Amino acid sequence: MSKNNGSESSTTRRIVFVAGPGTEILDLVGPLQVFARASDMYCRENPGARPIYSIEVVSISSQRSLMANCGLRFAAHKTFREVRGKIDTLLVAGGDAIEQNEVNSESVRWLKKIAGRARRVGSVCTGAMLLGRAGLLDGRRATTHWNWCQTLIKRAPRANVDPDPIFVRDENVYTSAGVTAGMDLALALVEEDHGSRLALQVARNLVLYLRRPGGQSQFSAALSLQLTDRKPLRELESWVLDNLNKPLTVPVLAQRVAMSPRNFARVFTQEMKTTPAKFVERLRVEAARRRLEESQNSMETIAAECGFGNVNSMRNVFQRTLKIPPGQYRRHFRHTKHSRKPTSK
Repeated sequence: MSKNNGSESSTTRRIVFVAGPGTEILDLVGPLQVFARASDMYCRENPGARPIYSIEVVSISSQRSLMANCGLRFAAHKTFREVRGKIDTLLVAGGDAIEQNEVNSESVRWLKKIAGRARRVGSVCTGAMLLGRAGLLDGRRATTHWNWCQTLIKRAPRANVDPDPIFVRDENVYTSAGVTAGMDLALALVEEDHGSRLALQVARNLVLYLRRPGGQSQFSAALSLQLTDRKPLRELESWVLDNLNKPLTVPVLAQRVAMSPRNFARVFTQEMKTTPAKFVERLRVEAARRRLEESQNSMETIAAECGFGNVNSMRNVFQRTLKIPPGQYRRHFRHTKHSRKPTSK
């Protein structure tokens, strides 16, 4: 099993999840399962080895018993007052109490103190607000669920909040976007600790489509277009996807929806909060990603099919948009598909 940053396979890293009343259950159990499955798979491949992770849930209320925001009741391993010893990774799950700013000051002081003793600290979804309240995001770049970014900006004015990425790392502080993005973050942490091979095996075992790069947008271009109330703009998507290999200039798009180029550009930018050119570029990137994942076509063919013109152009756009070149993106996917046969449960 490959290792990363010289980590020792004999080390059991203590992962502590912080949860409060009204926790978003997927913020908690999604990333928790990634670490649990990674440890299980590692031990199955290395009989006699120590677990690479120990995992516990800590309540930031005075009670171990908590009600998730979906109505499910669960029991934490201990309350924050009972936590002792060294922590490797501290992750705060989002939820109602944090979102409504109803976490008591004693818990906030504890979080600030305990974070100073952890190797790395992070949050899932709106858990970033508790990190912000504890001052742990001051002077750092951070993200959260797109719907809560403005609230985070108000509550953590000294943080540099970026609403777009799946997750953000700033030194040893990690923040992630909404809900399932916590699993992307957890996979990235597993990769940091034990290399890409184990992270990819876990992703495949949990039937996660693909590990998304941290810089990838929370929104797909197609989903963004579906949010508009203007039917002609919504219908434009399918036509664009069928014609990616053609010049998709503003005049061409405007003609398709029976608008003048100037009016189309104004309305589109107003509705979509982006320009037509940038939107088309995102659709091309998403189409190219799917082809890289699903087909054996050459880079040249994919670049032509998706309207990039040539491989260099596609590479530049991929690097700018996804922070990863297309060749490396495809290798990650093939590594996932052709990694060693998963250990049976």
